[in-house]
Amino acid sequence: QVQLVESGGGLVQAGASLRLSCAASGRTFSDYVMGWFRQPPGKEREFVATISRSGGSTYYADFVKGRFIISRDNARNTVYLQMNSLKPEDTATYYCAASRRTLGSSLLGYDAWGQGTQVTVSS
Repeated sequence: QVQLVESGGGLVQAGASLRLSCAASGRTFSDYVMGWFRQPPGKEREFVATISRSGGSTYYADFVKGRFIISRDNARNTVYLQMNSLKPEDTATYYCAASRRTLGSSLLGYDAWGQGTQVTVSS
């Protein structure tokens, strides 16, 4: 099983940018589709973005299109989430996840999860 560790969260003002990183270990990183999810306070975990094994295909939730960019560096075993124009409603714990299946937005399709990193956006 792959192990995932997120980093890069923090407290920022609305309009700012953050880049989250997720470092993977334990298995061949390029074997996995990678995804980012988030869980706002008091709400369920929701899909944010996903990227294919090669990085050639990406898919986003509608509420982040044009603001967030997912990318990966298979040589560094790392997936990133560049978050721009942050809004207070982006406040959440952000999780990366790994899947051995095809690109997808369902939590059930992901086999391994990180511990999460907190992002707080003030207004």
